[in-house]
Amino acid sequence: MANLSIRNLDDAIRDELRLRAARNGRSVEDEVRVILREASQGGHMSAAGLPQEPAAETTAPAPNPREILRQHGGSQPKVTLIIGGGIAAYKSLDLIRRIKERGIHVRVVLTQAAQKFVTALAASALSNERAYTDLFDPQSEFDAGHIRLARECDLVVVAPATADLMAKMANGHADDLASAILLASNKPILIAPAMNPLMWSNAATKRNVAQLQRDGIRMIGPNAGEMAERNEAGTGRMAEPLEIAEAANALLRPQRPQPLKGKRVLITAGPTQEPIDPVRYIANRSSGKQGYAIADAARAAGADVILVSGPVELDEPVSVNVKHVESARDMLTAVEAALPVDIAIFAAAVADWRVVNEGAQKLKKKAGEAMAPLQLTENPDILATISKLETNRPPLVIGFAAETEHLIDNATAKIKRKGCDWIVANDVSPATGIMGGDSNTVNLLTRDKATGDIAVDSWAPMSKEDVAATLVARIASATAKDTA
Repeated sequence: MANLSIRNLDDAIRDELRLRAARNGRSVEDEVRVILREASQGGHMSAAGLPQEPAAETTAPAPNPREILRQHGGSQPKVTLIIGGGIAAYKSLDLIRRIKERGIHVRVVLTQAAQKFVTALAASALSNERAYTDLFDPQSEFDAGHIRLARECDLVVVAPATADLMAKMANGHADDLASAILLASNKPILIAPAMNPLMWSNAATKRNVAQLQRDGIRMIGPNAGEMAERNEAGTGRMAEPLEIAEAANALLRPQRPQPLKGKRVLITAGPTQEPIDPVRYIANRSSGKQGYAIADAARAAGADVILVSGPVELDEPVSVNVKHVESARDMLTAVEAALPVDIAIFAAAVADWRVVNEGAQKLKKKAGEAMAPLQLTENPDILATISKLETNRPPLVIGFAAETEHLIDNATAKIKRKGCDWIVANDVSPATGIMGGDSNTVNLLTRDKATGDIAVDSWAPMSKEDVAATLVARIASATAKDTA
């Protein structure tokens, strides 16, 4: 077995072999020994040519290796993520999740210094893969594992890329697993530098950066800001995980058509909060997920996007100009300030009413006394206000109708009453799980500008990201016809 190698095996056999080894907690070499022993004893062969594993004592069907492979990234882009030894290494755990969210398979390699900050166990748990740490690991190096990690991927990402690791890359060192992978890789490499500002500005680092750029290494960051050290600030912070994930995604996937390039798009999202007193407010259950997904889809289509967001617990979309507000009046002010735009999409769930006299102090309950009734007044109608502008009205104004009954009838009445061009209507009854959930079922109502006729297009249930992509595609098609 000393000369055993799987490098020249068929891809399907090699992948199934590694999956079997992972499931059984054995090295690939030990798994080969088990397979040979089973074959010599007359075991049944799988479709890939390997002995089938004994059936489990259960009525459930045995897992399909092809399906497991698909779930683990067989048809996905693959990234080898190298985590360097700096305080920013803790952000790389979030980066694993961000990369996976984009449908990208991740294998993680930690340098010895990185393990002082994060553990291989944490990286493995987040990536659902074994994390690699040692160049001389007998379980992976019997088939030149560092070459496999370097080449059985579509992109190598280094985050954080410390000054030491960048120096090794620039000078061709290969004295540990990470640097050996980087030297052996024939794939694109993206690095996210992270170090003290003085280290970043040092002449040696500048020389290394210049050499890496000449070598074709892609780089994101570093950003400017506060450092981990007390009273230290400057350029040297690692780019945020979202930025790195987006950069990786852009390198892995060809740029999509940008039908909204040159268009300015305004989107509102989330709830508004109307204060009762300093600690209480009127609001609703909107999560902002649909509006944020539309902002991301419009940005991907090439638009210059302004997102006016009520209070939500969501990460800001990358490369989107986000304006945070709280009340309906604040939102209207921000919307008016963003004009003129080519397209306005009002996905926010704006509170219809606010308290007339907001309490300057917390309202106290008193024993035996009923609370004084709250006097309410209507909030400004942002959709109607913008739809009925005589100047600066966007050419395409789209509203949302969140209803709990008579969905199409109420949405039809709303499009007429508000004066907008399109309405996206959805049923937000509690049973649907749409409010705050990840999926949506919508109906798109469009008004013919010439005749006033309203058409209804009912969409199948889909994720909010898919709703956003479909809506943006419809917008792009409509605006292209208008300019033709």
